[in-house]
Amino acid sequence: MAGHEAPARTLVMGVLNVTEDSFSDGGLWADADAAIAHAFDMVAEGADILDVGGESTRPGSARVPERVELERVVPVVRALADAGVAVSVDTTRATVAEASIAGGASWINDVSGGLADPAMLPAVADGGCGYITMHWRGHATEMDSRAVYTDVVAEVRDELAERRDAALAAGIDAGRLVLDPGFGFAKTGEHNWALLAHLDALMALGFPLLVAVSRKRFLGSLLADADGPRPPRERDDATAALTALVAQRGVWGVRTHSVRQHRDAIEVVERLRREP
Repeated sequence: MAGHEAPARTLVMGVLNVTEDSFSDGGLWADADAAIAHAFDMVAEGADILDVGGESTRPGSARVPERVELERVVPVVRALADAGVAVSVDTTRATVAEASIAGGASWINDVSGGLADPAMLPAVADGGCGYITMHWRGHATEMDSRAVYTDVVAEVRDELAERRDAALAAGIDAGRLVLDPGFGFAKTGEHNWALLAHLDALMALGFPLLVAVSRKRFLGSLLADADGPRPPRERDDATAALTALVAQRGVWGVRTHSVRQHRDAIEVVERLRREP
């Protein structure tokens, strides 16, 4: 159906948040020069794609003005693309997508799947870049209240299929369309675990899958102790364990804050695959 040529292995997408308030690393890379230096560090560690985001989508976060998002994202995109780095831009705004594509972005990673901005899908189609469409039920301020399902696997599958079909109908290249189940977006920890256990149902939609679980809240809850949930920056080992498991399932890519661990995990999977 999709006509994809699968990558040789699961790809690693490094997270580059040029924000003040992202849940894990907000403020660390808000300065453009610091962000670009960190980006090259991730490339050296083996990142295949860098995902640049100028607006936090953590639960409860408020939107930033369009002007601010553009000022944060576009200079970083240009610098990385000019250096030959494959760049994705994490945005729900068509204007930011258009400016990013003009600046050299190869992918638009839209957590709303085109629902937040009706101009997004046509903008991506016109720009001719790749598109990652995520399962989404509302902005960060309301997503937790929408984590209500009778059958989370079936409902996410069907709603994600609608976003797939909308992207294709808008003229987005089927060979550059990737699906994201949206772990943590309008989903409880139990919902996330159910989706991870049944990735086959989502892969049956016929398109590559991105798994983005890095440092997320459900991992902090899993690893909680007497002091409470494990802090975000101490969840990388658990995230890498999931990377190994989903890479073995053949997902297209993983989105992560700590590149080297995940490239290592994928290398282990690939080595085992070469055994007769």
